[in-house]
Amino acid sequence: MTKDLGIHGNLFGGIMLAWIDEAAASYASQICHTPNMVTLKVEEVVFKKPVKLGYQIRIYGEVIKMGKTSITLNVETRKYNVYSQEESVVCTTNIVFVRIDESGEPIPIPSPVIERYRK
Repeated sequence: MTKDLGIHGNLFGGIMLAWIDEAAASYASQICHTPNMVTLKVEEVVFKKPVKLGYQIRIYGEVIKMGKTSITLNVETRKYNVYSQEESVVCTTNIVFVRIDESGEPIPIPSPVIERYRK
């Protein structure tokens, strides 16, 4: 949307980061079977290409590390042209999430989940 664009017509980086965090948190919650996941760390974010008005944003995630209470995802964001069906990577990062209880304290991720994704 035009409200998400800066003076040069590019998507604001902060907007992109918010979308990435939200999508990655949703994916981490799905994998870990709980809505109680919080962002611990966003590692280096690399903005590789600008995104102009008219593109869709697609966000892909992959589990790269599974700890006792945490999960690390590699996240790749791509711009997608609906007319040509072309995708190109515009942003990459790794994000760490922690599973928490109602008090905000870290709790273990279920063992079957850990075993499934531990490399």
